[in-house]
Parts: sequence; structure tokens; C-alpha cells
Amino acid sequence: MLPIDSCRARCNCYFCPMYFLSTYRIVRGASVLLLVLLIISCNWSLRDDKDKEPLARVGDNYLYRNDVAPLLHDGMSKEDSSTFVTNYINTWAAKQLLLSKSKINLSQEQLANFERLVANYRSDLYTTAYKEALIRETQDTLITAQELAAFYEKEKENFKLKEMILKLRFIELPKTFLNKAVVVDKLKRFSKEDIVYLDSIAVQFKKLNFNDSIWVKASRVLEEIPALTADNLDRYLKKSQFFEIEDSLGVYLGKVTDLLTVNDIAPLPYIKPTITQVLLNRRRLGYIRKLETEIIDEAIKEKEFEVYEK
Repeated sequence: MLPIDSCRARCNCYFCPMYFLSTYRIVRGASVLLLVLLIISCNWSLRDDKDKEPLARVGDNYLYRNDVAPLLHDGMSKEDSSTFVTNYINTWAAKQLLLSKSKINLSQEQLANFERLVANYRSDLYTTAYKEALIRETQDTLITAQELAAFYEKEKENFKLKEMILKLRFIELPKTFLNKAVVVDKLKRFSKEDIVYLDSIAVQFKKLNFNDSIWVKASRVLEEIPALTADNLDRYLKKSQFFEIEDSLGVYLGKVTDLLTVNDIAPLPYIKPTITQVLLNRRRLGYIRKLETEIIDEAIKEKEFEVYEK
């Protein structure tokens, strides 16, 4: 068989059988390739449609299966999943319909105002997240003892107590406890040997607190010792006083090692967490102001920001 170019050179005819046959093969091959591409395209389209299978529609807005799927978890039964999806669809539809109605019935001025609020919220959301990320990476969260002490001395008049606070150790005994006198003696004296002894029999106590170096609110003490009330508080809770009080639940033994009343200046250890947070917030605000200033200065230098004269 002669090559097509050779055939055309001899007969100079586009209707030559050899030329026609070769052209047919080329066209057929192109058609097959086009068909394959169409099939692949359809398969991808079907796959995308399957991945985005609509569950509901309101106007031009669709709720797809993959929007709801992440909200379901493996522990849900089929009935629970079905109920959840139904409720979610109804809630989504109600919001979409209300939104559509609002855009029709609200004035243009109201809609424009809402759009500004949404835009501002979106802007604040992004910028706040960015600033917080920078703060987490760069801000020093260590507050030194010197910083705490300096702030406390400067601001101590602003830290007056609004409630009595105290330091105490106490034990709640069952009413049937036999060696109460021994426990009372050791709780009062509270030497190292006494502490070892009390620890050794602590399983017999209903409650105990041996850490008398921490300031606690009087209201917390009332919660732990029900026999103490607002009416008898001043009688039993006095500085350096030992008290014994009982009710139908048990016998309460306590030793108050220190006490401050309302309007006294709160001690530094008691308000240390508050002061630490105040100092961290101040440091954070200072860092944000510095960041904003540096961003503006850099933008001006790079000619990304300019203010036009009025």
C-alpha cells in the first residue's frame, strides 16, 4: 500500500480511497479519545455530585450531606442520626427562610447597617486571632517577684477585703471517736511529731486540713464546717483561737492561726493570682499597641498606606 502523500502526489485527488481510509482512521481515533474524555469527565462530575449530595434546598441555597456529616458521631444510633439530621434541616431551612424574608422586609438602611456590622465582626475576628497568635509566640508570661511586690505596694489600697479571710487547720471527728483529747492536744501544739501522729490516724477522721499557711475565705470554711454559721462566726473564728463545735454529723476541731476582716488590706499571697493577671493584661495591651504602631510605620515606609490631605 502506498503512503498517503505518495498517493496524492500521483492522483492529486482528495477522494482517493487511500486518503479517505486514512482520514477515517484519524477521525475515528479522535472520536474515541473524545468519548473517553467525556466519560471521565462525567465520572468526575458524578463523583462530585455524590460528594455534594443535597439534603435540602431553600431558593438557590442548598444544604449538602457533607455539611451535616461532620456533626454526626459513631456513637449515634440510626434513629438518633435521623432525628438529628431532620432537626438540623428544619433549623437550617427556618434560618434561610427568615433571612430571605428579612432581606425583603427590612429597609435598605437597616440592611446596609447589618452588612457593616458583619464586615466589622469578620475583620475583628481575623485580626484578633492573628494578634493572639503573635502574643502566644512572643509574649513573656513570667512575672517576677519584684514586679509583684512593686505593684502591690503601689496599689495596695485598692485591695481591701470584702470578706473575712483566715488561715486554719481543722479536723472533723465522728461523734463516736474515743481519743478526742489526744487529738485536741496534738492539733493545738502541732509539732512535727504531732503531725506525724495525726497523719498516722487520719483514716479515722471524716475531714482534715493541716495546711494552715494558705488564706481561705470564711465562706469556704462555713461550707466545710456546717456547724459554723453566720450567727456564731465571730464567736469561734478569732485569731490564735482554738475551737471545738459539734452538730448531729460530727465534732469539729479547729485552730485559727491568722485572720483578716472586711476592709483590711489583702495580703500579697492571697491576691497574687489577681495581680499576676493584671500585669499580664497590661503587658498584652502594651504589646498590641506596639504591634499596631510598627505595622502602620512599616506600611508607610513601604508605601502600602497613606493618608490623603483633605
